[in-house]
Amino acid sequence: MLITLPSVISPDRLPAFRRELEAAAWTDGKLTAGVQSGKVKDNLQADAADPAVRRLADEVLRALEQNGLFLSAALPRHVFPPIFSRYDTGMKFGAHVDNAVRQVPGTANRLRTDLSATLFLSDPSEYDGGELMIEDSYGTHAVKLPAGHMVLYPSSSLHLVTEITRGARIACVFWLQSMVKDMGERSLLFDLDQSIQHLAPAHADDPALVRLTACYHNLLRRWAEI
Repeated sequence: MLITLPSVISPDRLPAFRRELEAAAWTDGKLTAGVQSGKVKDNLQADAADPAVRRLADEVLRALEQNGLFLSAALPRHVFPPIFSRYDTGMKFGAHVDNAVRQVPGTANRLRTDLSATLFLSDPSEYDGGELMIEDSYGTHAVKLPAGHMVLYPSSSLHLVTEITRGARIACVFWLQSMVKDMGERSLLFDLDQSIQHLAPAHADDPALVRLTACYHNLLRRWAEI
């Protein structure tokens, strides 16, 4: 299940956000790669020790905490601190699967990577190439979203970033552990929740909507790991 979240970072905020990020120090992206992905990863990442980078990462997390679509789709339990990546001309990230378990830097905490996220910070007009290619049971999907938009997809998916042939692609990436481990169960809950939200404005007092809401919460109660 691929979910697109529009305007996670608002258009008004994006220019200043980008200026602050691009002023940060950038390091070799292989520093956060696993053994296999490190062989095919060629990009840069913003220095996580930079206070400005930490502030921007916290801003992304605060925006997601207020994003109903993200909360409905991900049912997040633990979120890995966001990483900012940059692909300049000639850079790419070959086919790989994200590590199943990640340790949060500077802590003893680990999380299972159920979902991966890419928040695009460069507009498609700024660069050529750089498509995020995601494989699932329905084929391969090319994702290249407007600046400020985000895609959420299963971490178990084989994926890659195609070579940049012009410009630079800047994005924010992170992983999360969901309260509901099973992707099929999580998809059912998402569909049910979205249907309830669609019906609620016109049928708020309908007893059937109350029963549907009860079904949602009882299924979540059955499947959630907290």
